[in-house]
Formats: sequence, C-alpha cells, structure tokens
Amino acid sequence: MKTEDARKMNRRELLTRTAPACALGCLGLLKAEDVLAAGSGLSRQEVHKFDQLRDAQLSTKSATAMQYSQLMSFIRNVREAIGDEELIRLLKIHSTEVGRQAGEQQRQNSPDTEFQTFVATFRPPRYANSLTHEIVEDSETVFELRVTECVWATVFREAGLDGEIGHAAVCNMDYTWPTAFNPNFRMERDRTLMQGDDHCNHRYMQVTGKP
Repeated sequence: MKTEDARKMNRRELLTRTAPACALGCLGLLKAEDVLAAGSGLSRQEVHKFDQLRDAQLSTKSATAMQYSQLMSFIRNVREAIGDEELIRLLKIHSTEVGRQAGEQQRQNSPDTEFQTFVATFRPPRYANSLTHEIVEDSETVFELRVTECVWATVFREAGLDGEIGHAAVCNMDYTWPTAFNPNFRMERDRTLMQGDDHCNHRYMQVTGKP
C-alpha cells in the first residue's frame, strides 16, 4: 500500500512539474528563464543570451500585469466602440478557449486523468505566490477552495477592469479547464473576488465515474 501511495504521489509531483509553463510562470512557480526554456524546448542553460534575465526581477503582480498588458490595452481600445455587452461576449469566447487549451495540455502531460491528480495542482502551497487560499472540502469526488486574495483580481482591479469584464477575461477560463482535462470533471462557483465578493469559492467535482 505504501509503495502504491508513493507511486501516486510521484505521478502527481510529475504533473505539477509538467503543467502548462505559462500558468506556472504566472503563478511564480517558475522563474522567467525556466518559462522561456519550457516554451522553446530548451534547457535553462540553452536559453539564448537575448532571452536571459538581467539583474532586475519582477514581482508576481508585476509579471501578471505585464502578461495581461496587451489584453487590457485591447479592452480599453474597443470598449467604447463595441460596448460592454459585446466586449464581455468576445472575452468569454477567448477565455473559454484558453481554459480548454490549458486542460488539454495538462492532460497530455499528466500520468493519468484521475480526480486527485487534477486537484493536486491547486493544493496549497501551490499558487502560494498568486493566491491566498485554503481547502474547505476534500473528498474523493469533491475539492473546494476558498480564495481570499488573488493576484489577477488585484491587477485587473487596479487597472479599473475588474467586475464582469475581468471575470470574462480571466476567471471564465476556470470552467473549461477541468472539463478539458477530464469530461467527467466540473467546476462550480458563485463568488469571485474579481466581481467584488470577499472570496472565491472554487468547487471542483467528479460528476460521473471514471472514463
């Protein structure tokens, strides 16, 4: 039994190491050199000199703001022209696809598609640089988090783009991520910091048996 438990833990550790590089980089779990190397297929030592970091290091908030700077610029540029309703609709289309791609990439890099393997990605201290969160329910088929601080909500709020726009641009991807990893997985949530609540309540569920 201990050997099997250890094997499962090793598989889950492997999953974390092979999660989408862009996600890990934004979460502060990888340094910029590692993200560049992961994206190019090169080792850190092989990253081209033009791509290597200089002395300056970015905070998680600064890195997140930089990552989303072009999207936020787009939102500001088109918001008046097309109105909030159409803007939110288009942002949801984009973020839905981002979530789907993240789930598919995680599935491809994962040793299995079990529920516990998926939720291991969100267990504290993972995301420690980007979220303040705690587990409020943890069973074989349900995993719920309470998030009281979120770097994405902070960045979009400081940019004046939180609320429904920020939710459509960023938070909406959370719904398609688990389903793309395994079609039997779902996420439910009715509170988000981005929309002005005092916490987010991410509830991941396995709704049917294993595929």
